[in-house]
Amino acid sequence: MKRSKKNPIITRRDIPLVKPHLVDVTSVFNPGAVKYKDKYLLLLRVQNRGRETFLMKAVSDNGEDFTVDDRIIRFEGIEKVSKKIYHIYDPRITRLEDKYYIMVALDMENSCRLGLAVTEDFREYRWLGIVSDDDNRNGVLFPEKINGRYLRFDRPNRSRLESGVNSGEAVFLSDSDDLRHWRPLVSVLEGRRHYWDERPGAGPPPVKTTKGWLLVYHGIAEHFRSVNIYQAGAALFDLDNPARLVARSRYNILEPREPYELTGQVPNVVFPSGLIVERYDRNGFAEPDSPVYLYYGAADTSVCRAATTVKELLNTCYEGNDRE
Repeated sequence: MKRSKKNPIITRRDIPLVKPHLVDVTSVFNPGAVKYKDKYLLLLRVQNRGRETFLMKAVSDNGEDFTVDDRIIRFEGIEKVSKKIYHIYDPRITRLEDKYYIMVALDMENSCRLGLAVTEDFREYRWLGIVSDDDNRNGVLFPEKINGRYLRFDRPNRSRLESGVNSGEAVFLSDSDDLRHWRPLVSVLEGRRHYWDERPGAGPPPVKTTKGWLLVYHGIAEHFRSVNIYQAGAALFDLDNPARLVARSRYNILEPREPYELTGQVPNVVFPSGLIVERYDRNGFAEPDSPVYLYYGAADTSVCRAATTVKELLNTCYEGNDRE
């Protein structure tokens, strides 16, 4: 991955004043990303000084110089949720059936759930509901049905850490008939103890290639819980049966190295959440030589971009995989 020379491309200073909630904000990070009407569009996680979280839209002509809208995104219908939602954050955007679906994490009482919204124009957003029964995070929709079913990668939080927070140690594949009710099928990507991805989670939504479904994911190196280091890697899954892992990067493809990744609200964090592939062929496959732009949160403080190609990401899934 080659970092943008303009990194960090969005900081708290780029967030417009929106009274009363967004005044001298603390941070902006972990964006969802999509190409919409030839524009680069991000949905940003913005945090204020009260530790409250809001989503905002940013648009760019070149993918690096963004203008942030001066309004907070509201989900029509979310007020019907009976239980209290404390935070809505880490949006992932998938274009599916000519609509744009936004999967978000929801902090609720004693758990994290997945929520789903939809938009057709990125001006109005309609809330579809809470789409996980149990504690879950990092939900990403596939951009098409497979064998007549909607699919997603997610990460059930089934382990309780020493801090008392629930977390997960594997990426799961889940399916649905209606996008609202989901069934966990199988674990597809386990954590590798003592290496860079001891606890993995899906990053941006998977990309369709002729070699399989390409997923950029984050991995956490815990180092016996002395410090957590968030990094990014790549994995490849079978086109017709995404429950089958085809290949997985032995090495990370991006790790915290720059000052803006090493220092911030949460040090040592590269968190991939948005991915834009520039070119697809007529059959919907990402072209091997297409530029790829990865948008990520740096140290839970700012937004950054790194570039590569589809071919390079596919190659990294296989390189160095002689270790059991």
